[in-house]
Amino acid sequence: MPIVCLLLAAVQTVPAPAPAPTPTVEPRTERVAIDTDKGRFVVAVETERAPITAANFLKYVDEKRLDGITFYRTVKAGDKFGFVQFGVQNAPARALPPIKHEPTTQTGVKHVDGAISVARFEPGSARGDFTISVGDQPSLDADPSKPGDNLGYAAFGRVVEGMDVIYTILDAPTQPGGHFPGQMIAAPIKVLKATRLK
Repeated sequence: MPIVCLLLAAVQTVPAPAPAPTPTVEPRTERVAIDTDKGRFVVAVETERAPITAANFLKYVDEKRLDGITFYRTVKAGDKFGFVQFGVQNAPARALPPIKHEPTTQTGVKHVDGAISVARFEPGSARGDFTISVGDQPSLDADPSKPGDNLGYAAFGRVVEGMDVIYTILDAPTQPGGHFPGQMIAAPIKVLKATRLK
């Protein structure tokens, strides 16, 4: 076989270079620091994927409606598993109007460990009370295969720093009675301030 043909055959067997990977663009978020009397934690708020729910939370932050409120509820189902709740408790001077529900099937923001979501009764009733998941909790996500109200809760971000503070709140002693018997924190944990981080 002529040398030229051998060279041509060798060239033809060299694989083409793989295309350069497309850089992954992370969805836009805003970071919010929440200082409590048990320490600080930071939440990344999903302003791109959950715009309505995120904007609602940021309005509470920007208007200082969360400053001075408390973590008042803890639901501990196991070691580092459950959720904690804080917010304005529908206080007229602090509560903003209810917002449209953004289900997890629409936003893709799931109830993973550290997820923050807005509390509600029926869809479209959420205002200014928020829960933080401890441990992955897919049961809080929307599930169209279930009967009845299957829209879940609207997650809109995640704790990215200070989960140790959330663990402390989850472990807080509770008292009998109250709106959620056995789940009301005996000495509610105060939010000193909530501020956007630059």
